[in-house]
This record gives sequence, structure tokens and C-alpha cells, in this order.
Amino acid sequence: MVRILGIVLASMLLAACTAETNTREQIEAISEPAEIITRKRSNELVNLPPLDGPKIPIAVYRFPDLTGQRKPATNFASLSSAVTQGAEVFLFKALQDAGKGNWFQVIERSALENLVKERQLIRSQRELYEKEQAKPLTPLIVAGIMLDGGVVGYDSNVGSGGIGARLLGIGATQEYRKDEVTVVLRLISVNTGEVLLSTGASKTVLSTGAGANVFKFIDVGTKSLEFEAGSTVNEPTTYAVRIAIEAAVADMVREGAKKKLWSFKKRG
Repeated sequence: MVRILGIVLASMLLAACTAETNTREQIEAISEPAEIITRKRSNELVNLPPLDGPKIPIAVYRFPDLTGQRKPATNFASLSSAVTQGAEVFLFKALQDAGKGNWFQVIERSALENLVKERQLIRSQRELYEKEQAKPLTPLIVAGIMLDGGVVGYDSNVGSGGIGARLLGIGATQEYRKDEVTVVLRLISVNTGEVLLSTGASKTVLSTGAGANVFKFIDVGTKSLEFEAGSTVNEPTTYAVRIAIEAAVADMVREGAKKKLWSFKKRG
């Protein structure tokens, strides 16, 4: 009987040691910085069908942050905005990239005041030094349609979760959190003021974190050992805004074709 009990105790001890070794190996793996896997993104904006006709002049004013959201913070009030304040730069780029640059002739209007001042300066300098031979400036291009809209939503922590386990004082956790950015575009007729179409797009912002901890008693009742390690990876909010704007422009092109505001060039 004593022999059988000894065999059982030895088996339990061996199983505990094996489990602890396996758990330690898992913690070492999860404690390493998370690997960011990058994949080539399919850019539907660039791959749009070509436009049937000349480029469409389109005026773009500011594309502001309309969310009013501040950067999320748990222990203090943050004064930094949650999303970029220069989203019109991404809108300009998206319009220029549409259909490999064959869709829109983008007209600058966000810096119109500076543009007018520069033209006045050139005109005055020409009149001062060239007198009667001064050549007039080329007229500014005017657009028949204009884009309006902005970043209308930033919802933080729309989804969160995780998983964790602990065995013999050794544990590991994996957590994630999901935010969401939403943008809206309005295509407006300059001639009538009519809103020709509205479109929008959303993009998630993912954050992940991994951690490990150890809690052991070295000397029963007197000493203990504690150890924690972890890493976090956050997807940039600015990247999410750019992707959402590109998706909204691509959707605007397709919706405009459905409403016969323009048409795709027939192949063949």
C-alpha cells in the first residue's frame, strides 16, 4: 500500500513539474513583443475603372474633425484630439489617386486665402517692374462640383475582450480593444447647391496586449516572488482615417456612376 501511494505521489509531482514547464514556455512565448504582420492592401481606389471623358474639376475645402473627441485616457484629462486635424490632406491624395489619377482634377480651396494673397503679390510686382508689359495671371480654375464633409465619429472601446490562465502561480493574458473611425462625404453641385450624393465609411482601430505574470512562495510564510511582463500594439488612428477616406471616395465614384453623374469607360 505504501509503495502504491509513493508511485501515485511521484506521478502527481512529475505531472505538476511538466505542466509548470509547459506553462513557463508559453509565458516566454507570449512575453515576447507581438509581431506585426503586414500584408499588401488591395487599394480599390487606384483600381477603379477609368472615367469615360476628361477629368472632373472638383473643389475641396476643409475636411474637419467634427467628432469633438479627445484622446482616450484613463487617469487624466487629455487635451489632445482623438483624430488628425488635417484630414483634407488625405482627401486630396485620395482624389488624385482615383483610377490612377484619371478621375478628378483637384482644385485647391482649403488654402484659398493664401493663394489669393500670393496672386496679388505677383500682380503687384509685375505692375511695379514690368509696367505696361506686365502679363496678367492665368484665371483660376473653377469647379462645377465641390466636396464637403468631415470625420464625424470616433467611438472608443466599442469592443473589448481577452483570455487568461494561471497554473501553479504562473499565468498569461491576451487582451484586445476595438475603436472605430467614421467619415462622411457630400458631393454638392456649385450651380444649384443641391447635394448630389452622400457617402461614408468606417474603419476599426485595433489595439492588442499580451502579458505574463509569476507568483511564487520561495520560503513558506516568509518570502514570495512576483514577476510581470507585457507588450501592447496599437493601430495608428491616422492610418484608419486615411483608409476610411479612401473607401469613401471609392464608394462615391461607384454611387455617382449608378446615378449617372458620370460613367465608366467601356472596355474593348
